[in-house]
Amino acid sequence: MGSGRRKVLITIAAFGVLFVWARWGPMDPLFQKPRSTVLLDRDGDLLGATVALDGQWRMPPSDSVPHRFETCLLAFEDRHFRSHPGIHLPSLIRAAKQNWHAGRIVSGGSTITMQVARMAHGDRPRTVWNKAVEICAALRYEVRFSKDSILALYAANAPFGGNVVGLEAAAWRWFGRSPDQLGWAECAALAVLPNAPARIHPARQRDALRDKRDRLLEYLRDTGVLDSMTCSLARAEPLPERPIDLPRSAPHALATLELSGHRGQRITSTLDPDLQRRVTAIADRHGPILRANEVHNAAVLILDVPSGKVLAYIGNLPQTSAEHAGEVDIIQARRSTGSLLKPFLYADMLQCGEMMPDQLVADLPTHYQGFSPKNFDARFDGAVPAAAALARSLNVPAVRALHRHGIERTLRMLRAMGLEHVDRTAENYGLSLIIGGAESTLWELTGAFASMARTVLVPSEVEPVHAPQLVEGEYASATSAVLSAASAYHTIQALHAVHRPGSESGWQYFADPKYIAWKSGTSFGHRDAWAIGFTDRFAVGVWTGNADGEGRPGHTGTLAAAPMLFDVFDLLPNGHGFDTPFDGMERTAVCRATGFRAGPDCLPVDTLWVIRESERTAPCPYHHRILVNATEDHQVGPDAHGHWVNWFSLPPAMEHYYRKVHPEYRPLPPAPSGPRETPMELIYPGPDARIHIPVQLDGTFAQVVLMAAHRDPSALLNWDLDGEFVGRTQSEHELVVDLVTGPHRLTLTDQQGLSLTATFHVVRSDTQQQNE
Repeated sequence: MGSGRRKVLITIAAFGVLFVWARWGPMDPLFQKPRSTVLLDRDGDLLGATVALDGQWRMPPSDSVPHRFETCLLAFEDRHFRSHPGIHLPSLIRAAKQNWHAGRIVSGGSTITMQVARMAHGDRPRTVWNKAVEICAALRYEVRFSKDSILALYAANAPFGGNVVGLEAAAWRWFGRSPDQLGWAECAALAVLPNAPARIHPARQRDALRDKRDRLLEYLRDTGVLDSMTCSLARAEPLPERPIDLPRSAPHALATLELSGHRGQRITSTLDPDLQRRVTAIADRHGPILRANEVHNAAVLILDVPSGKVLAYIGNLPQTSAEHAGEVDIIQARRSTGSLLKPFLYADMLQCGEMMPDQLVADLPTHYQGFSPKNFDARFDGAVPAAAALARSLNVPAVRALHRHGIERTLRMLRAMGLEHVDRTAENYGLSLIIGGAESTLWELTGAFASMARTVLVPSEVEPVHAPQLVEGEYASATSAVLSAASAYHTIQALHAVHRPGSESGWQYFADPKYIAWKSGTSFGHRDAWAIGFTDRFAVGVWTGNADGEGRPGHTGTLAAAPMLFDVFDLLPNGHGFDTPFDGMERTAVCRATGFRAGPDCLPVDTLWVIRESERTAPCPYHHRILVNATEDHQVGPDAHGHWVNWFSLPPAMEHYYRKVHPEYRPLPPAPSGPRETPMELIYPGPDARIHIPVQLDGTFAQVVLMAAHRDPSALLNWDLDGEFVGRTQSEHELVVDLVTGPHRLTLTDQQGLSLTATFHVVRSDTQQQNE
C-alpha cells in the first residue's frame, strides 16, 4: 500500500473517529441554569409561572419554534442556517475583514449554531480563541442535533432584555401572549432583540429597536414573505412600553407543585381554565362577607368524580394580603376535621352489619371517663334515626357509634380512604376523633368523598380510592375499595337530606333539582368551617377560616362555607344521580317506627332494599305485644277483658328526652300488680363507670351531677348513696353531690317502692381534657 493511500485511509479513519465522538461521545448538558416553573391548564395554555432561582424569567425549552418567529430570526440572524454545517465561511471572512479595518471587533459572523455555542459556554470575552472554541462546538452540535433542535435551543436560551431569557418568557413578558399567538410585528421585534439586548429593548432606546424591526419587515416584504399590506400594518403596530405581568390563575397550585418536586418543569395540569376563573370570581365575591367577621382565608377544590382529576384549585382568597397569610395554600394545610369524618364511620358500620341505615340510635347525655360530648344545639332527642343523626351532624350519636365500632378500627378505615394526615394513635385521639379531634386537609377530604361517590359509580373490579390528580399523566396509586357500594349508597342518601342554607332550602321542589350529597363541619372554637359536597360527576370542597387558627363567633360550616359551596355547584352541570347497587342489597322487612329489622311484634312493617349485611343486626327491641283495656291506658292481666296491641316503647332514659320532641309518643301504660319492669334508668353515671373528677381553679374538687330518668313525669325519686339518703328529686331528676375517691353504690327508689341500684368508681385527677 502506498504512503499516499495510507495517509488517505488514516485521514478517513481520523475523521470517522472524530465523527463518532462528535455524534455519540460524552457531552455535558448544554444549559444547566435554573428554569422557571410553568403551569399550564389542560388545554396547554399558561396559568402561571415562577421566576427561576437566579432571578431570571427562563422557561423550560419547547420542542418547536413558531413558524413566524423562525422566519424572522433566520432572515435577520442566519439566512443560510438550513444549508451550512454550523459555520458560514463567507460570513466569517466578511467579519474578519470588518474587524481588521475597524481595529476592533464590530462583527462576529456567527451563525445561530455558533451563538448557541456561545450561550452554552457562558459570557466569555470575544477573542480569537473563544471564537475558535465556538466554531468547534458549532460543528459538533450540527453533527449531534437536528436543525430544528438547534433552533429550539437558541429560542429557549437567547437573552431578550432585562431578566427575560428565551422566546416564551419574552413573548409573555413583552406581549402577554404565547409565542404561537404572536403576529409578524411582534415576532420581528423579538427576532432582532437578542442581537443587543443590553442596549436595545422595548423599555430603552425604543427608536433603535423600531428601526431594526421595520427593516426586517421590509426585507420580508421584498423577499415575498409578506405582502405590502401586511408589512404596512405590521410596521404600524406599537412596541410594548413595559414588561407585562404573567397570568396568575392558579398561584397556590403552582407553588405547591413547585415544592413537591416539579421545580423548573413545564407542568400540564388537569385544571379547567374557564372553571378556574369563574370559581376564583366566586371566592373573590365571598371575600368581603367573610372579612366582615374577621375571617380572611378560604379555599375551594373541585374534582371530576369519575377520574379524580382536579378541575379548579383555589388555594386561598385572591385578595388576601401577606399579613393574613394569603400566600399559604390552604388546600394542603392540616386543619381540624370537625364533623366531616362521621359519614365514613356510618358507612363502615353499615357494611360491618352493626347498624341499619335508619335504625333509632340513642341521643342522650353520655359520659366516657370524663369525656362528655355535646350536640351543637346542646339538646338531646333521646332517640333519632341513624341517617337523620348523620344528616343533622349530631355529636352524641356519633361518639356512641365510635365507642361501639372501635377507634383503631375506624382509623384503619380512614387511612385506607386516603386520609394520611389522620396519623396519630387511637389512644391519642380518643373518642374526640369523630367530632374534630383529628386533622386532615381539604385535598384529602374532598378526595375521600369523591372516592365514596366513585365506589357507587364503578364496577367492583375497578379500584376507586386514590388521591386527586392535578398533573396530567401523573396518577396516584389506587387502592382497593374500602367501602362497599351499598354502604356508600346509603350514606349518600343520608347526605342528600342535609339541610341546605338560605336560598337552597326546599331544593327538592325545584323544577330541576340538584341531588347534591354534602356535609358541613365546624371545628372546636369556630376555627375551621367546612362544606364538602358531591354528585355523580363533581366533588366540591370548601374551607373558610383564618390561617393562624383564630376562631370567630358564628363562623360555622353551614353559615360560612356552605353558601360558597352551592354557588360553585350552580356553575356545574347537574349530575345524573346514583343508581341503586342492588347486587349488594336485599329486600328486608323493616320496622317503620324504629328502622330496625322487623321483629314479631312490629307494626307497621315496610319491605325495603337494604344493604345485605343488615341481616346481622338485631331485630327491633322497642316493640312489645301487650294486653290492654279498651281505652288502652292500662295493661291488664290475661284473665281480664282486653285486647292485644303492639306497643312502641323506649327505655326510660331515651323516652325521657324523646317524648319532649315527639308529642305523639305514648308511654307504656301502667302494668297490673305483680313483678314489673323498673320504670327508671340511671343516665349518669353509667353502670360500673369510672368517674374522673377534675380539680377546679380554686384548688377544690368539682361536684358531680347525678342524672336519672323515670317513665312517670311526676315521679318522686329518693337518692341513697352508699346507704345514706342524699336527696329527693321530681320531674327533672338531677342531683349535685360531693364524691370521694373509691367505689360507690347508688340506689334510686320511687314512690311506688320500685328501686334501681348501680355501682361506680370515682377517680380524682388534677387534669382533664375536654373535647367537643
